[in-house]
Amino acid sequence: MAIASTDILYKLSTTSGSAGNTTAGTPAGSLGKYVSTTTVSSTAANNIFDDVTGAENAASDVEYRCVFVLNNHASLTLTSAVVYMTSDIAGGTSVALGADTTAASAKGSSSAQALQVADENTAPSGVTFVTTPISDATGLSLGDIPAGSVKAFWIRRTAANTTAVNSDGFTLNVAGDTTA
Repeated sequence: MAIASTDILYKLSTTSGSAGNTTAGTPAGSLGKYVSTTTVSSTAANNIFDDVTGAENAASDVEYRCVFVLNNHASLTLTSAVVYMTSDIAGGTSVALGADTTAASAKGSSSAQALQVADENTAPSGVTFVTTPISDATGLSLGDIPAGSVKAFWIRRTAANTTAVNSDGFTLNVAGDTTA
């Protein structure tokens, strides 16, 4: 049986614990290191970032979050995986995606599964951000993700000192192939 969309999960990251998939995560604490047990939807309105305050907007605040793609299929590898945005609310913040430099790993690995940053305003070292991954053809390459494994990517949100936008956000999607 091929990998279904229900086999691909988005998980917050956590800097706590001693292995992946053992500790719950929060959006504000999604700063890398391990995959958390917390699943989020692909529609990223307030489940990955908080609302931009007036002060943050005026300062053109830049924030980062580390999110994992989990291939939850029992046996198939998601090959040539890409992550992209299928929608981004116009007139609000701008969003860019960057692939973490850490290789895909088993979801319960005790080795760090992603880079880690000190706080939400610190950029992950060595990650290149792209603002145009808007389809599977232009998506950000994550490589192959084996069954039961995770691969991290980063989201950069930049406030643009614009007028307030209700429900500002974006929608993520992952595409790839399988051998079945």
